[in-house]
Amino acid sequence: MNAHDSRRIAEVLQREGYGSTDSPELADLIVLNTCSVREKAEHKLRSALGRLRPLKESREELVIAVAGCMAQEHGGALLERLDLVDVLIGPDNVPELPALVSAAQSGGVRGAAVEFDVIAPRFLTASPDPNAPEVSAFVTVMKGCDERCSFCIVPHTRGPERYRSGDEIVAEVAGLCAGGVTEITLLGQTVNSWCDPTDVHDGPSRFAALLRRIARDVPALARLRYTSPHPRHVTPELVLAHSELDVLPAHVHLPVQSGSDRVLKRMIRRYTRASYIERARALQAARPGLTLSTDIIVGFPGETEQDFLQTLSLVEEVGFSTAFGFKYSPRPHTPALKLGDDVCEELKAERLARLFEVVDRLQERHLDSLVGTRTRVLIEGPSKTGGARFAGRSDRHEIVHIDAPPGCDLTGALLDVRIVEANKRSLVGECDGELTGRSGAGGPRRGLHLPVVAA
Repeated sequence: MNAHDSRRIAEVLQREGYGSTDSPELADLIVLNTCSVREKAEHKLRSALGRLRPLKESREELVIAVAGCMAQEHGGALLERLDLVDVLIGPDNVPELPALVSAAQSGGVRGAAVEFDVIAPRFLTASPDPNAPEVSAFVTVMKGCDERCSFCIVPHTRGPERYRSGDEIVAEVAGLCAGGVTEITLLGQTVNSWCDPTDVHDGPSRFAALLRRIARDVPALARLRYTSPHPRHVTPELVLAHSELDVLPAHVHLPVQSGSDRVLKRMIRRYTRASYIERARALQAARPGLTLSTDIIVGFPGETEQDFLQTLSLVEEVGFSTAFGFKYSPRPHTPALKLGDDVCEELKAERLARLFEVVDRLQERHLDSLVGTRTRVLIEGPSKTGGARFAGRSDRHEIVHIDAPPGCDLTGALLDVRIVEANKRSLVGECDGELTGRSGAGGPRRGLHLPVVAA
């Protein structure tokens, strides 16, 4: 979601004549897009500002803006606390950034815009960039959250749920695909609670119907992902969509947070361990080989050793391919503050390490089981390992590395590959036959021959 917001910020500025630079020393404007879900993110902002202080003091004309949830959380008071910052904008106020920057540049006026647009929310439409074609793109379907989990600051920083119309969503997906995008990820704080605001409807989520409409109306789309769903809104209709829609890959990220019913109740998650497992099993049954990943918080107020052991047993029972673990961090404006923070930092760290031991073992076993199998991989770009190696994601969301001939750019290709090796967190694949592709930036987007599968 933050990556998507950063892209929209860049697009708004580019329309005003700005260009990007990788060098802070050359910049007229530096925008720091923030998160406030965990306290660590706020520490990172202060560290970044500390690194920028010498540059700001040597160039008074430089404008520094802070965007995102931390700006929303603290509002104009943040300008008083952070003397380097000239502009603040909340997540709903990206269109106002150029005017605030212009005011800061012309008169040195510091300004903030941190208001939710609840009546008529503004959803910024993503447009294909002809100068930097993308393989994957994000499309927002909703803003805010009505769940009110006791640990979560999001309802305060992102506001209540506001939904985007199906017509707008489908049109944006179609436009991105026409510009060369192969994979779309639908974004929402509880993405699967979506309902079309133009539809007179007072019932459960209509998210499955949206997935079906996109699959029908945008046949050029190769993959359709979504994040992050709430387990409470995994409806039978959504499970059936995973069984029937080929465009949905065999992977779902389904946050659980805890495996203890007692802790889930204190978290106000509004589901039980049993109901979570029931929904997870339904998704796995709907699509053979479907993998699940999750989010888990350790050290929530009142979490006992028995509670934590129940979390570990749930991880084993469901068999997550990946899990993102976090130590509980007290956040302002959250009900959990009333519970206190009675799990010490040392115990949180110890439990997090034990969680990762289990998750790593499950992931290693899963990746090893795939050696010798075949899978379809969407190549996202050059591998971080360097050389002529490219990396992409399988239908099950595993990272797969593939070696290409010198000068061959596989970016954007959808390949059938054979898995030949399992690393600790990724796979290595090989393609049968000769790979040929574009050489140089001026070549075609997907200039590949067999065994490429048409997107």
